[in-house]
Amino acid sequence: MLPRVAILVCTYHGQHFLAGQLDSFAAQTHTNWEVYASDDGSRDDTCAILTEYQQKWGRERLSIYSGPAQGFVANFLSLTCNADIVADYYAYSDQDDIWEVDKLQRAVDWLNDVSPSVPALYCSRALLVDVDNQVIGASPLFSLPPSFANSLVQSIGGGNTMVFNNAARELLCEAGGDVQVVSHDCWVYMVVSGCGGKVFYDPSPSLRYRQHDGNLVGTNRSWQARYSRLRRLCNGWFRNWNGRNIESLQRLHGKLTPEHRRILDDFTTARKSWLLPRLWLLKRSGVHRQSLPGNIAFFVAAIFNKI
Repeated sequence: MLPRVAILVCTYHGQHFLAGQLDSFAAQTHTNWEVYASDDGSRDDTCAILTEYQQKWGRERLSIYSGPAQGFVANFLSLTCNADIVADYYAYSDQDDIWEVDKLQRAVDWLNDVSPSVPALYCSRALLVDVDNQVIGASPLFSLPPSFANSLVQSIGGGNTMVFNNAARELLCEAGGDVQVVSHDCWVYMVVSGCGGKVFYDPSPSLRYRQHDGNLVGTNRSWQARYSRLRRLCNGWFRNWNGRNIESLQRLHGKLTPEHRRILDDFTTARKSWLLPRLWLLKRSGVHRQSLPGNIAFFVAAIFNKI
């Protein structure tokens, strides 16, 4: 039998593009999937669209839940930790993308080669498209291998590209759906890489990531987005982001490998130290971003204790 994939979709006011995303599920070459949609209180036609597809596909194909109404991260984690959802693999999905027809098949092919006892995460690059599904670019192409030291300050794959196995899900459930992380994709990358799991970054785009005014999270490639990141860095947002991730990782501290516990402890201590010990501990930890400009920006932020 084909491995069963649970597609975890979180919706909120998604009426404009949701049908296109659902149609892309139906077009998948890997056919053993089921959709679990959690709506966070939409007041448009989102729920009507979900109900329409549920009637068309059947309840065995599409289940609909009410989200916790605490933001998209809490909504995704509520589905992740829902004990009623059982599958071989789990795929996160946004409400407004379009999946390539072989998205699930490529993820399943890689995951099938990993022992079920080993936490495993597939993620990929994405094509960027406008509201009319016209290609306008691609997400960054990363060349350094996935690692826990990288995950502490950067996510290499968007949550909308991620597919993971039950061993990874068990770790996420053990940490709990109430962790106060900023982003579910960064969180999954940290957990799987830190706890001795395997992470695969596919350089070939697996979906079309729609760019529009309603995006909760964009691609961060425009000059406007870069200026916004600089402002957030200066006002302490990045430091708060790291603090929340570190606090959440303490729930799994015993599950981290010895080397990754040392990296996390060095990073944690560095953030509380004065300049020279801070820079030395960061160097020893190996924490890094994927590009030279990113690492330069990280070094400058470390000097001013904004990490």
